Amino acid sequence: MTARVDHDIRSLDLATGGRYRIEWAEQDMPVLRQIRERFAKEKPLQGIRMAACLHVTTETANLVRTLQVGGADVVLTASNPLSTQDDVAAALVANYEIPVFAIKGEDNKTYYDHLQRALDHKPHITMDDGADLVSEIHKNRTELLTDIIGGTEETTTGVIRLRAMAADGALRFPVIAVNDSMTKHMFDNRYGTGQSTLDGIVRATNLLLAGRTFVVGGYGWCSRGIASRARGMGANVIVTEIDPLKALEAVMDGYRVLPMQEAAAQGDIFVTATGDLNVLDRHHFEAMKDGAVICNSGHFNVEINIPALRGLSVEEPRMVRPFTEQYTLADGRRIYLLAEGRLVNLAAAEGHPASVMDMSFANQALAAEYMVKNHAQLERRVYTVPQDIDMEIARLKLEAMHVKIDTLTEEQFAYLNQWQEGT
Repeated sequence: MTARVDHDIRSLDLATGGRYRIEWAEQDMPVLRQIRERFAKEKPLQGIRMAACLHVTTETANLVRTLQVGGADVVLTASNPLSTQDDVAAALVANYEIPVFAIKGEDNKTYYDHLQRALDHKPHITMDDGADLVSEIHKNRTELLTDIIGGTEETTTGVIRLRAMAADGALRFPVIAVNDSMTKHMFDNRYGTGQSTLDGIVRATNLLLAGRTFVVGGYGWCSRGIASRARGMGANVIVTEIDPLKALEAVMDGYRVLPMQEAAAQGDIFVTATGDLNVLDRHHFEAMKDGAVICNSGHFNVEINIPALRGLSVEEPRMVRPFTEQYTLADGRRIYLLAEGRLVNLAAAEGHPASVMDMSFANQALAAEYMVKNHAQLERRVYTVPQDIDMEIARLKLEAMHVKIDTLTEEQFAYLNQWQEGT
């Protein structure tokens, strides 16, 4: 099979299976489908070059198809070395003529080479999941800043990086924090990450979660979802936190809250999802039980101090199952690291279900349209998705689910918008 667009993928021979899976996901993405139908008529992205650095999944495929139908000239590269679905990459190249640079399991050099290939497209808009494109532009490709009108960011970790850049006065173009929209973080982060993280753990280990002690690092939206789903499968859940309000919320939600050092000695399975580094560190490994399983569902693998774990191991790590590495300590205890410490839900499973990504990627598509229309008025900082876009996505999702809600009467609306009438 040959392709008419530039690419670096595993094999074009995988395209047919990838196309079937893209079509399967599309059935459960009605909001994005409605946006695509409008984009096909209006072409709001006509003439816009886009570079997207996202997890190359079936859901992402339906997003970039929507951008393409809207007139964008879009290139896709992976936002994590282990999150690419090779058959999807092949289908995008072969069936939809979208340039893709992504191979599951690519090494660090290839990953950064692929980022450069995407940036060679000279984008007007960047679309990031982790801010790697924005970071590369500001560090190594400043010549591209002339043409860039703005960007969008998908995930918590990327938004943290971008806000730090903006605070330092380093950010050179406006970025919309898609992650901060209510229809993204309240649903994608909680329900998507919750389900897909447990899916990844179970696929990698085939362990029964019921009755095991399950430690969740952090209690943000992703961690809330992970803790909820673990408890739903019968695990005894411990939450660790640094934020007193989030810790109090976890207590009120019925979880035990402990410092990680205390939890380390009790846990059977550990998941981090904080966006910070060394959440699981050497002194935690030293306290863990024989057979402890550790993994990460945050964007970067720095949440687990893997060099420290290697330093404690007296043997070369053994891959005892796909995505499950055994590290043996001097006293014979074994610690199992899943998916090289990378996003376990995408490395060892398929990532979030299409239904929840429907809302997240609807936000991405509409944020790109908003950027095209409004970039001249935007400053060099991080913006949230406008509330009217957020509410419209929620309305469309409810409509697709055949859920009806009430509307205010004129009397009720007037009452809520006056101050004179009290008790």
